[in-house]
Amino acid sequence: MRHLRLVKDGTAFDFFRHWKMWLGISAFMIVLAMVSFGLRGLNYGIDFRGGTTIRTESTQPVDVGAYRDAISALGLGDSTISEVFDPSFGPDRNVAMVRIQAQDDQEAVTQETIAAVEGALQEIAPDIQFVSVESVGPKVSGELIQTAFLAVGLAIAAVLIYIWLRFEWQFALGAVLALVHDVLLTIGVFSEVGIKFDLAIIAALLTIVGYSLNDTVVVFDRVRENLIKYKKRPLKEVLNLSINETLSRTIMTSLTTLLALFSLFALGGDVIRGFVFAMIWGVFVGTYSSIFVASAILLWLGVKRDWSKPEAEAEAKAAGTSV
Repeated sequence: MRHLRLVKDGTAFDFFRHWKMWLGISAFMIVLAMVSFGLRGLNYGIDFRGGTTIRTESTQPVDVGAYRDAISALGLGDSTISEVFDPSFGPDRNVAMVRIQAQDDQEAVTQETIAAVEGALQEIAPDIQFVSVESVGPKVSGELIQTAFLAVGLAIAAVLIYIWLRFEWQFALGAVLALVHDVLLTIGVFSEVGIKFDLAIIAALLTIVGYSLNDTVVVFDRVRENLIKYKKRPLKEVLNLSINETLSRTIMTSLTTLLALFSLFALGGDVIRGFVFAMIWGVFVGTYSSIFVASAILLWLGVKRDWSKPEAEAEAKAAGTSV
């Protein structure tokens, strides 16, 4: 049976011919990302800026686009509309969630603003009712920002411990620096492009961490196997061999993931577009970092070559030779 291979067997691409240059480019991009973040900041969504959530009910079907256009005409800034689906709802019970960002110098949206929103939506659905109105102030949103970034930091710390226990500290440092590289570049891109940064993007960052880590661990597993198998080869050759051997898997995984993500980006609508954009960027930067950052750092730090030395000594002793 023939198997589809995007990369031919026996490929020998030299990924580390200019490894110092790749590390320099990555460091330069991180500096640019942090400068952009420092100067422009992030376009925080309602989750992080505070705002008001309104639950609506109507006998008419929810038209998310029409709701959005009606609210946008009021000039209230960032707003999101999503339809609520529940099997227990009858055909005459159509529920939507409307979220409006907090206005300047206000803890919550005023009653006048809520009345204006209700009037705008009644032009679309005359029988619409506001079942509940809940507000989140800037203080709570600020705590949410800290908690979100703490979650990302703890995830990376957990990765450091995991890789350290599974491999060696050099592998752990290379993997973690690659993850930090991916997260910082993603934040820099969102800062520069100005896409809304909300809890969905935090979920995307955590997913990017997992995706990049998986790619890196696959490469590091093959590196460890080849370090035991080829004890006399220089580390650079072993790293090149390992990446070439896993290159087909890396490309296939990235392409299939991107096919799904590009479909979601084109057809998924505005609600998830920021999340999908972050994931698409994460696939590219995660694949890049697993080769040109994590492995390059491993080459720079060096690694011990005696994982199987006790076994080799036992075999040599049994054969009457020395290692």
